[in-house]
Amino acid sequence: MEKSYLLSIDQSTSATKALVIDRSGQIIARSAISHRQYYPRPGWVEHDPMEIYGNVIRSAHEALATAGIGPESLAALTMTNQRETAVLWDQTTGLPVHAAIVWQCQRTADQCAIYKEAGHEETVRDKTGLMLDPYFSAAKWGWMLQHAEDIGEKLAEGRLLAGTIDSWLLWKLTGGKAHATDYTNASRTSLFNIHTLQWDEELCRLFGVPVELLPEVKSSDEIFGYTGDVALFGDCHVPITGVIGDSQGALFGNQCFEAGMAKATYGTGTSVLMNVGEKPIPSGNGLVSAIAWGRGGKLTYAVEAVIRTSGDSLTWVRDNLGLFRTFEEMERMLEHTPDSEGVYLVPAFVGLGAPYWDSYARASITGMNRGTTKAHIIRAAIESIAYQVYDAVKLMEDETGVALQELRADGGASDNGSLMQFQADLLGKSVVKPEVAELSALGSAYLGGVGIGFWPSLEAVCSKQKGSLTYQSKMKPEVREAYCLGWKKAVTSVLSYV
Repeated sequence: MEKSYLLSIDQSTSATKALVIDRSGQIIARSAISHRQYYPRPGWVEHDPMEIYGNVIRSAHEALATAGIGPESLAALTMTNQRETAVLWDQTTGLPVHAAIVWQCQRTADQCAIYKEAGHEETVRDKTGLMLDPYFSAAKWGWMLQHAEDIGEKLAEGRLLAGTIDSWLLWKLTGGKAHATDYTNASRTSLFNIHTLQWDEELCRLFGVPVELLPEVKSSDEIFGYTGDVALFGDCHVPITGVIGDSQGALFGNQCFEAGMAKATYGTGTSVLMNVGEKPIPSGNGLVSAIAWGRGGKLTYAVEAVIRTSGDSLTWVRDNLGLFRTFEEMERMLEHTPDSEGVYLVPAFVGLGAPYWDSYARASITGMNRGTTKAHIIRAAIESIAYQVYDAVKLMEDETGVALQELRADGGASDNGSLMQFQADLLGKSVVKPEVAELSALGSAYLGGVGIGFWPSLEAVCSKQKGSLTYQSKMKPEVREAYCLGWKKAVTSVLSYV
């Protein structure tokens, strides 16, 4: 039987998607399943790795059923994933030894502060391109290796494996035969030296993570293994390729192939990522260096500004404050409230990312008066996403010396036209929103599909991508300046070092 399709798994912070993609590069079927978010203590965030794996199986079955095909029609399974979220599991039982610690979780903030005070941040930055922060995976694994039940015994017996979500899913999907990750995910752990392209033993000792627990690192377009769990495809063994972190996947899916091209993925948090070419550039002042992708034996590098909470602030306003029930209801309310009227929401629920990197900052709503309505607060929540991206882009331009020509946007919140227009207004630049929303999944499919010869070339598949919607800036400079000044004042009021 001709293998005419790819199955792309997109495992994000809030849900798991499975998409069936044909040879024309079109998504012909999709399935999406949400998983629970656990908040055991203030600032702590966890996921259940077994629930996530179960959702991968279920979404894959649903997507194939919708497409009307079986696994024998698949040329490959590709995968993109939430980054930095840390999993530690027992390879004997196949079970996690602790809940997954999510990238947002701040439980290791104090430990990272101790490392900083001891003078280790420069070493971490020089080797990994990252600052010393609880956002990244290393301190999370270190915490689990101190606190998980019976961990000493399991470690001594050589039963433990550590990995990010992609590694966990690869190991499960292959029936325990592949313990691997790709360069993009490895570069987000604080343990991978982006210059030597090896796990760094000095950093592993610093964070207390034995190097032998960590996965093999490969280029995104390599074959990582073959499906082996009968619960997935039975006896059909499908190659797994195109493994890439979700933000880098979106950069590739947005066709940001040249240095200076940038995108923002509007998800639970937001990643603003710029391609900087074949050599890493020094990072600083809130920017981090990362590997954009490995392809054809060559690496491409990027700089990134990380925003910890963006789309999740809308979920908080809906679920915790109860200010609206559906996003359709929210849009109707906003039609009658074109301005926040001086209300600002600073969504520092788990601290602030770029350019502040303040783990101890906490959220605030400022500028309210007796006439403030729930619509003003909702608009302030939406606008907070755009303000944070504005901060990130300005930082990126200042640090790289490269002026942004346009911003390419993807992710769930990019479907909100009010947000995209306000983003263009703040930046004073065009914001381009592709018609296809699942850019991370398409990026992984492009990488894997070209890598295995499903498409003859990258140009062949990218030329078939659908069009895009462009938002042009309409805001007067003096209005933009006043809005941004109000935002700066609101942020300053929540910073822990003020």
